Amino acid sequence: MSEEYKLIDGRPTITGLAAIAGRITKYINMINLNNIKMNVIETSENGVVNQETIFSFNQEQDLVYANYSGGRIAKGYLVGNLKGRKLQFTYCQVQVDGVLDNGKSDAELSIHNGKIRLIERFQWTSRPGQMGTNIFEEL
Repeated sequence: MSEEYKLIDGRPTITGLAAIAGRITKYINMINLNNIKMNVIETSENGVVNQETIFSFNQEQDLVYANYSGGRIAKGYLVGNLKGRKLQFTYCQVQVDGVLDNGKSDAELSIHNGKIRLIERFQWTSRPGQMGTNIFEEL
C-alpha cells in the first residue's frame, strides 16, 4: 500500500484521508458530455447556430465529438479534447443555404442551475478575422 493510503490500526491516516478527499473532489468536478444534448441559448451577431440547433455530444475519455443540425444549420460536426473543464475543438458545418463554414473554438464547461453550460469562444477559419461567443446549455 502506498504511503498516502497507509493504514494505522485499520484506519487511514490524515494524509490518506486528504488524498482520498482530493480524488473524490476531482471526480465530482469532472463533467462528462457523453449522450448530452445541448442547444445555444445566446450567440454573437456573426454566429449561425441558435436555440433550434441541437447538438448531440459523445465523449470517450478526453475525446469529445458531436453532430448538430437545426435552425440555419443543415449538418455540422465538431471534434476536440477535454482537459478538466476546458474543451478545445474544431467544427465544420453546412448551412441550409449551402454555405460551408469551419473554425476552431476554446470552451469552458460549468454547471448552472443543475445543467451543463458551455461557453464557447469561436474563431471562424472560413471567415478570416471573425470571432464570437456562444453559450450552450444542456436540454
